[in-house]
Amino acid sequence: MGNDSRVAAMPLFVIIGLICQEAGAAVAVGLIPDVGPWGVVALRLVFSAVVLMPLAFVSLRRGAAISWRHVFAFGLSLAAMNVFFYLALERIPLGVAVTIEVTGPLVLSVVASRSWRGALWAALAATGVAVLGGSGLLHGGSSSLDPVGLAFAVGAAVMWAAYIVTARAAGASMPGVVGLALAMVVGSVVTLPVAGALAGSALLKPEVLALGFAVAVLSSAIPYGIELSALRRMKAETFAILLALAPAIAALAGLVLLDQRLTWAISVGIALVTVAGVGAVASAGRKAVPAVEEAAIEMAVEGDEPR
Repeated sequence: MGNDSRVAAMPLFVIIGLICQEAGAAVAVGLIPDVGPWGVVALRLVFSAVVLMPLAFVSLRRGAAISWRHVFAFGLSLAAMNVFFYLALERIPLGVAVTIEVTGPLVLSVVASRSWRGALWAALAATGVAVLGGSGLLHGGSSSLDPVGLAFAVGAAVMWAAYIVTARAAGASMPGVVGLALAMVVGSVVTLPVAGALAGSALLKPEVLALGFAVAVLSSAIPYGIELSALRRMKAETFAILLALAPAIAALAGLVLLDQRLTWAISVGIALVTVAGVGAVASAGRKAVPAVEEAAIEMAVEGDEPR
């Protein structure tokens, strides 16, 4: 495949990465009854660290300096973001959790745009979130949304914004994926004791370890690899716009993989936030803040090779 063909195919690969990410979240939902949200987070971070540390060692062997201040801030925000997200998944559908979570990066994109259009997109996203909460909480019945789950999703949104800020700082102070890999280690150290206390020996069951590894590969390794390649070949704006489709893809993954059927009102709320995300990123242009866990990898790409 020629270079032009690879560039043309990049949007498709980014979508595939998003599908893998949400498939990983769907696997995590099935794992939560066995080890709980903390157990899923610990397994994901441990296996992700195992995958990424060999890449980091390449830079470390070349004498790369480590900024432990940035590593700890990055690792703590990473752990908190994942804990809140999986706590939310325990109580509300995947599509709803992702939709609320992406409002954190969306706010950063709006702030970066510093325009009245950005404020309009933020208002549209707020309307979508209000529709989500209102449709779920006011009607009751099987379609109602757990308010605690919604609160956890809001926490995930806040921590995702914090994650992006700390990821960019870590990426700027350390080469390659050193910051990201070490942050995974910090997150593992923080979450493993809690997971061990809550889940006990269930964490060591072969089938649990296999599923935990699958979550790490689907949610981290495959998307990281695809998006690292995409960031080398695509404009940042195009990349960020594609990532803004995450809520819609998550809703479809929840429907297909978990049979999580959503009401029309909740679907409208997800659609509004998705449209707002695309619009906000388009308005921000090159100032757009990448709404992904791979913010640190983008910094590595910028340092290693121009787009």
